[in-house]
Amino acid sequence: MLRALLAQGDDPRPEIRANVGAVPYGVAVETVLASGGRPPQTPPLGGNLPPEPPLGGTQPPEPASEPSREDRGPALSPSRAADFMTCPLLYRFRVIDRLPEPPSTAMARGTLVHAVLERLFDLPAADRTPQAARALENPEWDRLATAEPDLAALFPDDAERAEWLQSATATLDAYFTLEDPRRLEPAERESYVETTLDSGLRLRGYIDRLDVAPSGDIRIVDYKTGRAPREAYEASALFQMKFYALVIWRLRGQVPRLLQLMYLAEGEVLRYAPEASDLLATERKVTALWQAIERARATGDWRPRPSRLCEWCNHKAFCPEFGGTPPPLPPEGGHAASGQQDDEES
Repeated sequence: MLRALLAQGDDPRPEIRANVGAVPYGVAVETVLASGGRPPQTPPLGGNLPPEPPLGGTQPPEPASEPSREDRGPALSPSRAADFMTCPLLYRFRVIDRLPEPPSTAMARGTLVHAVLERLFDLPAADRTPQAARALENPEWDRLATAEPDLAALFPDDAERAEWLQSATATLDAYFTLEDPRRLEPAERESYVETTLDSGLRLRGYIDRLDVAPSGDIRIVDYKTGRAPREAYEASALFQMKFYALVIWRLRGQVPRLLQLMYLAEGEVLRYAPEASDLLATERKVTALWQAIERARATGDWRPRPSRLCEWCNHKAFCPEFGGTPPPLPPEGGHAASGQQDDEES
């Protein structure tokens, strides 16, 4: 597995050439690794960037529209797939019972940082600076808090909210140590993608950023505001990215050149160059996972899987491992009862 960890303060920005949304990634990553995280300098920026060159000589396909709640067959997102692998009972609580989960300050920070980074690329290239990102924080927070009052309720007073905003600012500042957004023109941002496997299972989710190089090479980028995984857990962290890569491959007939996880708070980047065999293995894993979900649905056997992650679970009051009793399963019929429609989180 190709791994490139960049310590906070390293400046990998020259790996993104001026006026290019993404580079031939294998060459770029080899350069980074060979030079200890500092590739050679490139010429300075020369103003605004031109439009992104089309993919393979044609315009990239329009992002898929969000599906309605009509029953169009079973669907799975990487978040809910990860839930089932972590704990089948957690999957049941979230997908079938749809138990409410209160927001946390960490979740709110991630939502705000993602929103700011999405809006940052609406600005002219030359204006995408740390100062511009900071200026977007308060308007974006006001928009999010208005749409979801539970987020605003996290902070009983302005002083507490201001202290929390400082942590979001620090995360955004760290982003600029990892790449220079003035040198990027993403092909898509917060893009909803969906494809249907031969089995009829729909795979869907939201990709934070899709970069397309003039050569047509595709890079999938995901922002993370939590801690970077230890090396032993990298495979789990990459599952989501391989899931997205499989969807893009099925949609476009092209294996993405690079998967890039950006752990903003820690100033680290995890890169992986997938091959077709990787994505075929991912498809087999997802298919087997769905078969296991269907068996659990048919038998009602949603057993808990205790782990250290239980400490952060919101549903311990309903979990037998903690003396709780799960709520009665909903009556047969409908999406919640069947468990065929997971939510659309990425």
